Amino acid sequence: MQEVGPGVAPLVGHCILVPAPLRDMASVSPWGQSHDFQLHSSLTGEKLPRHKCGNQKSCPQNYFAFKIISGAANVVGPSICFEDLVLMSSVKNNIGRGLNIALVNGELDITKLQTFLQGIKRGTLVLTASYDDAATKMNDKVQAYFTELGSSHVGKLGFRDNWVFLGAKGLMNKSPFEKHIKNDKETNKYDGWPELLEMEGCAPRKMD
Repeated sequence: MQEVGPGVAPLVGHCILVPAPLRDMASVSPWGQSHDFQLHSSLTGEKLPRHKCGNQKSCPQNYFAFKIISGAANVVGPSICFEDLVLMSSVKNNIGRGLNIALVNGELDITKLQTFLQGIKRGTLVLTASYDDAATKMNDKVQAYFTELGSSHVGKLGFRDNWVFLGAKGLMNKSPFEKHIKNDKETNKYDGWPELLEMEGCAPRKMD
C-alpha cells in the first residue's frame, strides 16, 4: 500500500476476492424490481423473522441479500455483508481508509486499483464502501471503470464524500444500488464528514 501524508487517505483501503461457488452473477438488469415481504409486529407477540445480513426484507429465489455500510468520519470503519456472510468489517480487521472493495466470484491478482478494476471478469459483483476519503486520489480512468460497472455517482465524488455501491461487470444499464452524500459543512453530521450511508437489498443472479 502506498504511504500517504497526514490527513490524506489512500485511494484503496482494502480489496478482497470471494471465490464463492455462486453461479453466473448478475449481468442483466431486472434490478428495478421490488419484492414486498410482510413483517409481523413485535406488539402482536409474534417473533419477527431474521433476514440475511439483518436486512428488513427477505430476498426472493435467485436473488442475493447484501448490506453495505460506509465508514463514519475516520473513526468507524465500513462493513460489507453478502448472503449473511460479513466480508469486510472493523471486527475482521480487513478494512482501511479510502475505497473498500469486495468482489464475489472474482479471480485475479491485485496490484493497482486500475489493474484490479480492469481485470474484473464479466458477471462478477462488485461491492464498494468508502471510508474517510475515497475521491482525492481517484483519476478519470478509475471513474470510467466504475461507470462501466453501473455507477452513476462516481464522477461526482468529492473530498470526504460518503459512497456505497453495488455493481457488476457486464451490466447493460445503470445499477440502482448506489448512494452518495456530499461532504458539506452546512449539513455534515460529524466535524468535517457527512453521516454514514447504509444500503441493503437483493441483487439478482443472472437470468438465463
